[in-house]
Amino acid sequence: MDLFSIVKEKVAGKGLKIVFPEGLDERILRAVSRLKADNAVEPILIGNPDQVKSKAAELGVSLDGIEILEPATYPEFDLLVEKFVERRKGKATEEQARELLKDENYFGTMLVYVHKADGLVSGAAHSTADTVRPALQIIKTKPGVSRTSGAFIMVRGDEKYVFADCAININLDAQGLAEVAVVSAETAKMFDIDPKVAMLSFSTKGSAKSEETEKVIEAVKLAKEMAPDLVVDGEFQFDAAFVPSVAAKKAPDSVIKGDANVFVFPSLEAGNIGYKIAQRLGNFEAVGPILQGLNAPVNDLSRGCNEEDVYKLALITAVQAL
Repeated sequence: MDLFSIVKEKVAGKGLKIVFPEGLDERILRAVSRLKADNAVEPILIGNPDQVKSKAAELGVSLDGIEILEPATYPEFDLLVEKFVERRKGKATEEQARELLKDENYFGTMLVYVHKADGLVSGAAHSTADTVRPALQIIKTKPGVSRTSGAFIMVRGDEKYVFADCAININLDAQGLAEVAVVSAETAKMFDIDPKVAMLSFSTKGSAKSEETEKVIEAVKLAKEMAPDLVVDGEFQFDAAFVPSVAAKKAPDSVIKGDANVFVFPSLEAGNIGYKIAQRLGNFEAVGPILQGLNAPVNDLSRGCNEEDVYKLALITAVQAL
């Protein structure tokens, strides 16, 4: 069974509510119609109901049974304002909150925060910052996690791997890399991947020495302290983490025997380049970025996404919400 058949089976019929702030986007409308028809999730669209229904009719898309909410007419808007002010702890006045919550991403994120929805998918027409900022201000990160990070599930046939951080943090310190390792392992488990985490570098087990390699070595140590049962090691060049014959030569004493399936990159630059090479030259499907470390799932689409990307990221968001 392929990854998305497994994911769909896990969430189907559970009634998980996923909010889509971009209710007028064609890709969103087509995807949510399918999600509803497949009984995969219960979509909530944000937008003016008349405009959204008109756009759907123009596209020949059914929105039967799909909730459409508009900030201006939402009956519990005052409650959301109150909860937002409370959550921001003096960083926003009531007046500022009212203005911010007219924004569809802030409004949708508040629906998740007050448990009117289980997760959010945005980014088809917004920047990553527009999606992530409300999540960091309202949802916030889990205890013990100081930042969110962006992972991709890399899929090719029966092969499944997790790459992180490929989307959010430009240059993490050792503590940050360790956190990414631990939360990426949790992401892997959601998709039936038994995590074996490789912390990547341009060196394997001391073959080179620099501030960069020392940071990764320290991150491995911290990750083991944070999650003693986690299979994690490094520093590794990619081939030593992935190819058994290379691992046997370069890291014979490691718990990773060339069988890593979760790869933590030392910088955003490396991670972003790495996943795109695998996607374009290796013909892997790159699903994500999946935002990790938040108290509730909020995920960011690429503005170049298609309907299928929206559909699949919604399924992933639902799995995170379980």
